[in-house]
Amino acid sequence: MIDVSITDSFWSQARSQVLLDPNVANLNTGSFGPLPRVVFERVTELRRRLAEEPMDFLVRAAPPLLWQARERLAAFLGGEPRRLVFTANVTAAINTVANSLVLPSPGEILMTDHEYGAMQWCWERAAQRQGLTLRTFPLPNFPRSSGEIVDAFRRAMTDQTRLLFFSHVLSPTGLILPAWEICEEARRRRIVTVIDGAHALAMIPLNVTEIGCDFYTGNCHKWLLAPTGAGFLYLGLGNEDRLQPLQVSWGWHYRTSEVSKTSEVSPLDERDDFGSTPRLRAFEFEGTRDPCPWLAVPSAIDFQQSIGWERIRGRIAELSAYVRQRFSTLDRLRLATPPEPELHGSMAAFWLPPGTDATLLRRRLWEDHRIEAPIIERPDGLLIRVSTHFYNTIDEINRLGKALEGSI
Repeated sequence: MIDVSITDSFWSQARSQVLLDPNVANLNTGSFGPLPRVVFERVTELRRRLAEEPMDFLVRAAPPLLWQARERLAAFLGGEPRRLVFTANVTAAINTVANSLVLPSPGEILMTDHEYGAMQWCWERAAQRQGLTLRTFPLPNFPRSSGEIVDAFRRAMTDQTRLLFFSHVLSPTGLILPAWEICEEARRRRIVTVIDGAHALAMIPLNVTEIGCDFYTGNCHKWLLAPTGAGFLYLGLGNEDRLQPLQVSWGWHYRTSEVSKTSEVSPLDERDDFGSTPRLRAFEFEGTRDPCPWLAVPSAIDFQQSIGWERIRGRIAELSAYVRQRFSTLDRLRLATPPEPELHGSMAAFWLPPGTDATLLRRRLWEDHRIEAPIIERPDGLLIRVSTHFYNTIDEINRLGKALEGSI
């Protein structure tokens, strides 16, 4: 049995520091995370300064804050600031790669059958433009080890595979894929690797340098609890010159005359006066934009760090275990996320019974119970996905369980 005393005064106090609607059970951090009060206050303060004196803020105040944010996020990722491009979200980051990376043709782009739908379309267009084939392959239905997953990838790769795209944490089920092992196998075959890390940042320990992929992308607005509008693209070693920005603006012509030629670092990768490097600015300067979500990322890191990352992950592990325990009492649900610790993080998914009306169930959960939990439509059935962050409670999980008892 799970000890329900984990809803103690410490976690109640931690929960009180997050902006939450008291009438809603938000079990969907996997889509969007709420903001901690200090993060909301920080991004609001920055936006006030932007509103009061835009020129001073954008030209003088923002650049050092942007570099600080870049250093903090890069360190949190286990990477280097000169390789980190801020983006609006993971979709923008992946589109940057898909729309400018040139691949040998003929050949194929390979991905699993569990990738996020919008990203499937992204690579579908990229394949069409370059005369490539887009091929998906099935993952094991309910793997019990990372080895089973790596074997599936190994069998799927061929001498025609030019690029491998996969999610570090699968959106439908929350299954964690062994990214390092998969990338190692791809490197042996000289296959380019692009990882959708939308759910990985702050959910699981992350070191992009050790993973060794060519391009790693992610969101900060989910498990890191940063403002909407903060994402990133990380350029793996040797991939610095392989991409072009989605939009051309003032960063397009690298202003190398403004940086020192004495450093061992390439002039294109030296810090400039804009809070970036000449190389990174080409991607980030898309014209006038609100950089405040990027600048508030250090506040989001500091907030959870003040609670303690290991403490938070321990709390999430307890809540996730309780989700599986509580929902195991519902005869009509079937677990879709493996219980092995190395294969799951903060999300657990369950197959809903055949014949379930997805639209009706979504409406009932929200209108009758004020519960946020996505119903995911898969080719082989419907899933309900439960996301638990440290601020969630046993009562919220029981509330969803009770709602499902009366709805399916």
